[in-house]
Amino acid sequence: MSARALMIQGTTSDAGKSTLVAGLCRILRRRGVRVAPFKPQNMALNSAVGADGGELGRAQALQAQAAGIAPTVDLNPVLLKPSTDRSAQVILHGRPVGNMDAAEFHRFKPRALEAVLSSFRKLQGAYDVIIVEGAGSPAEINLREGDIANMGFAEAVDCPVALVADIERGGVFAHIAGTLALLSDSERARVSGFLINRFRGDLRLLEPGIEWLSRHTGKPSFGVLPYLSDLRLDAEDSLSRQEGDAGDSSPTGQRLRVLVPLIPKISNHTDFEPLAAHPQVALCYVAEQAPPPADLVILPGSKSVRADLEWLRERGWAEYLERHLRYGGRVLGICGGLQMLGRSILDPEGIEGTPGESAGLRWLELVTTLLPAKQLRNVSGRLAFADASVRGYEIHMGESRGPALERPAVRLDNGVSDGALSADERILGTYLHGIFEDPAACAALLRWAGLSEPRAFDHAARREQMLDRLADAIEASVDLARMLEPLA
Repeated sequence: MSARALMIQGTTSDAGKSTLVAGLCRILRRRGVRVAPFKPQNMALNSAVGADGGELGRAQALQAQAAGIAPTVDLNPVLLKPSTDRSAQVILHGRPVGNMDAAEFHRFKPRALEAVLSSFRKLQGAYDVIIVEGAGSPAEINLREGDIANMGFAEAVDCPVALVADIERGGVFAHIAGTLALLSDSERARVSGFLINRFRGDLRLLEPGIEWLSRHTGKPSFGVLPYLSDLRLDAEDSLSRQEGDAGDSSPTGQRLRVLVPLIPKISNHTDFEPLAAHPQVALCYVAEQAPPPADLVILPGSKSVRADLEWLRERGWAEYLERHLRYGGRVLGICGGLQMLGRSILDPEGIEGTPGESAGLRWLELVTTLLPAKQLRNVSGRLAFADASVRGYEIHMGESRGPALERPAVRLDNGVSDGALSADERILGTYLHGIFEDPAACAALLRWAGLSEPRAFDHAARREQMLDRLADAIEASVDLARMLEPLA
């Protein structure tokens, strides 16, 4: 018997589709249903390495955790990773097939649809229910032709759609009514109802509008999801600039000040979620403003390392980091950040743009060459400078060489060393994403950065608690019997 499917589409980007899918997966899992998430096409710079060794969207990895299954590329067969404002790296079934602009990808869509339908049919044979997530909005009528991400997919597999809208953005009734008005007759017919997300206040004040909207559109309301403060779950691509918790119950109240430059093509910023939630850390993202004093500066991953390095130089970050190190601060580079710390970055084949070479920040004696083959692997090991286990994943297209690597940051279980630690131990670089996930590694890194008594903090356990909290909130505020009726 083939699995039944329900698709969640949004009136806008960031309406709450990813979160709702994760919550529904957790609810169905708790009910003993074999459930899988599915996103036909994703555009995001946050990604993960699946159990099958391929790359998929980070949000789908989180949704897989909510469903209690291993993440695989079939959960997200098409992933687009923007490299410029006009082009993106296209990843098909977990592997890159090239960089394409919008016109090139439009011509590529028939092949992408084949991959999408192949993965969906495979999931149908393995699970009872599939909760599908759309991308952006189905009302983007300029993208309707050849669509594989929203109604094009729903019509291809004949599945019902629930529409979610974010009231925080304002104009929520117009978003829902306008989206439905822009759909074709057949698309509108498959919308089974709508939800309103992130509501704060007295629900009685919203009810007259909901009643009018149901009469006007002929679609029922499935419920109103409340705004859940401090719900920290791995984001698909948007970045919360919220700092960590506002207090610390430790006797000294010491908090480590951590700074992350918000470079234009930042990737896998979910690396910093354990720090954002840590009660002894004050995490701050800095875009255009002058960087404040910090104990630790982390150079994040980047989809366009050379361009982002130039962005940092133009805004005075090289001089800031020199002062930061001179006054005793620490610097950590992750993936692209590690490459920036070296002497130079070579891109002879134009992997990330125009072929050429860029001078690095020159604090680590290593040279990186960008290559067509992408390194994708889940790894585990131990920090080289502390007695602490570490786990993470690699997603990069560069190979680094040089004497700095003789003082590694991590010794992996497969016998390979990763990254580098400067002779004075104040600069550390690694290719490992997710390095703060392991409580032991997180505590050791915070101690290295200057926190004298770091407390054990299990972010993975906290994520599980957040998923259960989300599922509880959905069960309390949504008419699930009506919403999930097509799955019966």
